Amino acid sequence: MFKKILIANRGEIACRVIKTARKMGIKTVAIYSDADRNALHVKMADEAVHIGPPPANQSYIVIENVMKAIKETGAEAVHPGYGFLSENSKFAEALEAAGVAFIGPPKGAIEAMGDKITSKKIAQDANVSTVPGYMGLIEDADEAVKISNEIGYPVMIKASAGGGGKGMRIAWNDEEAREGFQSSKNEAANSFGDDRIFIEKFVTQPRHIEIQVLCDSHGNGIYLGERECSIQRRNQKVVEEAPSPFLDEATRKAMGEQSVALAQAVDYASAGTVEFIVDGDRNFYFLEMNTRLQVEHPVTELITGVDLVEQMIRVAAGEKLEMSQDDVKLTGWAIENRVYAEDPYRNFLPSIGRLTRYRPPAEVAAGPMLENGKWADKASKGGTAVRNDTGVFEGGEISMYYDPMIAKLCTWAPTRDDAVEAMRNALDGFELEGIGHNLPFVSAVMDHPVFMKGEMTTAFIEEQYPEGFEGVELGKDALKRIAAAAAAMYRVAEIRRTRISGRMDNHERKVGKHWSVALQGEEFAVKIKADKKGSTIKFEDGSKMRVTSDWTPGDSLATLKLDGEPLVLKVEKITSGFRMRSRGADLKVHVRTPRQAELARLMPEKLPPDTSKMLLCPMPGLVVKVDVDVGQEVQEGQALCTIEAMKMENILRAEKKGVVSKINAGAGDSLAVDEVIMEFE
Repeated sequence: MFKKILIANRGEIACRVIKTARKMGIKTVAIYSDADRNALHVKMADEAVHIGPPPANQSYIVIENVMKAIKETGAEAVHPGYGFLSENSKFAEALEAAGVAFIGPPKGAIEAMGDKITSKKIAQDANVSTVPGYMGLIEDADEAVKISNEIGYPVMIKASAGGGGKGMRIAWNDEEAREGFQSSKNEAANSFGDDRIFIEKFVTQPRHIEIQVLCDSHGNGIYLGERECSIQRRNQKVVEEAPSPFLDEATRKAMGEQSVALAQAVDYASAGTVEFIVDGDRNFYFLEMNTRLQVEHPVTELITGVDLVEQMIRVAAGEKLEMSQDDVKLTGWAIENRVYAEDPYRNFLPSIGRLTRYRPPAEVAAGPMLENGKWADKASKGGTAVRNDTGVFEGGEISMYYDPMIAKLCTWAPTRDDAVEAMRNALDGFELEGIGHNLPFVSAVMDHPVFMKGEMTTAFIEEQYPEGFEGVELGKDALKRIAAAAAAMYRVAEIRRTRISGRMDNHERKVGKHWSVALQGEEFAVKIKADKKGSTIKFEDGSKMRVTSDWTPGDSLATLKLDGEPLVLKVEKITSGFRMRSRGADLKVHVRTPRQAELARLMPEKLPPDTSKMLLCPMPGLVVKVDVDVGQEVQEGQALCTIEAMKMENILRAEKKGVVSKINAGAGDSLAVDEVIMEFE
């Protein structure tokens, strides 16, 4: 077994690999750019080597820099994680030439399956059903439009060397095909150093389901079930689960066997993933094979008990798989939510900045497990598991140079309903401040009827949030529970305030029992009867609710029980109440005396400033180009400028017809969020 490995990656996946290596008694080497000098993976590793400036194409994907770090530290093997050099055959070749093991598949398998165009041809030759498309290289935008018309709109424009949603666009007409081709080509060149593009038919109403395979160099191969990855934004996964709520055992078996056969056809040896598009009749079509570890691998680990990183290391060291297909058991259900530094209220645009507060929920072990190197179909009796794979820490900075992922929050339970409920509670208890993030959105998904029924497709976000995500409005029962909690908490805060003031010994009389709680347009008149164990909240309709909690004023997280049922709230003090966040809702909760409430109803509502004649920068980023001039008339939907952030190009378009009166930024300018790019008459 290896004594020292280098991890050619950063962030949460580097931290993830370090954890397994440490468990196996293997020393680790981290690499880092200027931007990652104080990153968590650098702190966790036994050694760390600086490899260049912040941009990935000057550091993490420069093979010479990584090879130099390997030589300096004497690492015997390299785990590439995902992205960056993980599917780069030249990197695998350089390692082989240096006598360093690659913890991944052989160079030939990477070349055969890592390239989407080549892999589709191989799949077709192996009689694997594939999505219709043009597999040849496309020279320019005119050819892209011609091919798109031959295939028939809508089409998917993809980077051949792509992954993680980079270099991908859906086009519904000639104009979008032309724009999408150029943007995909630019993103592919910047992210992968390879700007080859291909086009395929975009299958409407598809489900994205993938099979995890594991093969060794001795001819053995197995599949470890599937992952449902249908909920995506900008073609990148957000929510994953294992198993899929859609597949039956026969389809699972057929997809699994086909995936293993395809892997073995190219002498695959390592962990890999075969991705499929599955239609409503459970017909499945080969999409691509990722010759690396997937971002969403934890959900497979949680339902099988298999540490995929450990197996990759063992296979790379020449060991045989210790289990056969018959040994693979899928136990319980696992859900993963990707926590991103992105603003769901602004169409999921990236956010950067410092994590002023980062308190993920406590991790809890449960589920299938490995025992003495052998897999067992053994699950903890009752209970749920919580797992949080992360690469950040409180006080750390989210950089504009890399993917905006903060963490991968996972839960496991014996049933899907229990796993989802565990995820809801974990999200409610996840404290994250200082940047825009998608916690409200994934919380909303967990409560969405379509998700709860397991009926989502890859069009879930577009179909369920056609006008964009605008937050969550809670039902009256949920509001009533929060109102009861707020009233009890406000009473505690007021008692503490009067004690500090020292103005009156009888705190109870000073605070009072009658209150009005206003939130989300609703108002509840309540009467509080308190005792040493908690408070009983009585509403105007005569109903009562018992509230118990050990919350202390100033705590940012409140864990309460209302009539014995748990409620977790993120809490922030505001004038006459709290800002409370729960289940994706962000509420201003005002707790007032009856007289204060009466006066508050007479106060005029403060209106936000009018920005309808301005184009504001939706996220921190770099202006790539400006497409219009001062005095030019623009039409609704017309491209105005392109902003690049976190390796993604974003085209900003006119929301309505108008004339450009002023342009405040040009190509090469770095802009902050909400900075005015241009103004209109």
